[in-house]
Amino acid sequence: RARERRARFVGKNGACNVAHKNIREQGRFLQDVFTTLVDLKWPHTLLIFTMSFLCSWLLFGMVWWLIAFAHGDLDHSTRLQRDPGEGAPGAPSSFVPCVTSIHSFTSAFLFSIEVQVTIGFGGRMVTEECPAAILVLIVQNIVGLVINAIMLGCIFMKTSQAHRRAETLIFSKHAVIALREGKLCFMLRVGDLRKSMIISATIRMQVVKKTASLEGEVVPLNQIDIQMENPVGGNSIFLVSPLIIYHVIDKNSPLYDISPLNLHHHEDLEIIVILEGVVETTGITTQARTSYLADEILWGQRFVPIVAEEDGRYSVDYSKFGNTVKVPTPSCTARQLEEDKSIM
Repeated sequence: RARERRARFVGKNGACNVAHKNIREQGRFLQDVFTTLVDLKWPHTLLIFTMSFLCSWLLFGMVWWLIAFAHGDLDHSTRLQRDPGEGAPGAPSSFVPCVTSIHSFTSAFLFSIEVQVTIGFGGRMVTEECPAAILVLIVQNIVGLVINAIMLGCIFMKTSQAHRRAETLIFSKHAVIALREGKLCFMLRVGDLRKSMIISATIRMQVVKKTASLEGEVVPLNQIDIQMENPVGGNSIFLVSPLIIYHVIDKNSPLYDISPLNLHHHEDLEIIVILEGVVETTGITTQARTSYLADEILWGQRFVPIVAEEDGRYSVDYSKFGNTVKVPTPSCTARQLEEDKSIM
């Protein structure tokens, strides 16, 4: 009976399949509020900012109402008192309110909104009568600017996050193992759909599998770096067109003893590919990831060419990006292949 395939460590879309549980030091997230807000989902972020505005408007609306109440602005009889220096009874009084046209909490709340979002309708304004009102006006403007700055910064960071650029960095759905220069190689294809380049792009691979040490310690997700080769040498790549990245399976490779017969019996085998670079247009570092399980590795196949010269320029046919063809490949491990060569 076929054994159940283990869960991926990294998904095909680059998402890490790791759940963090029983975190006791939750307060650490509040020490970096900005990053916490950026990491939240859009509905939660918008809800927090909406509540921040509403709470600040209500809070300062209550402060304006208290100032008006303490100064007697809400006492209509005080406003209509006869000024002894004026003529007939009922003439306008000389009373000057702290904020004009505030008659209730509703008008105080509206004035709070006008102050914080710098909307002036001309009906309500602060006078020189109350220094406390001038101080509250300054404080509310500063609070409003801080909330706006945090909101705009979060929205900018969320819309320009590095993983957005990684959506146009693609990897082949399958990896292949075939001969190249007389050696068995693990190969995959990577490409960039945008014309704007990824500067200083580097690529690396890791094998993630369950291992046990000589002392009996079991490591469920042991990460082993494997050496990579690419057409331009080293780990840096010039990703202006799709490239085939390959790893030579030698005696230092974790794939040294894998053959086509036992390849699909390695349910715990997962090869992770990580591409990093700087986005040319924004200068932000981005990272794209994918992984290949044992049943996503095709033995004895090679990627078909997709770059051709047409009308004086090079054309890339992405419809064949993941297409492969069968090629003659030994059905043995890299170890056995080297041993056979040494005997000959």
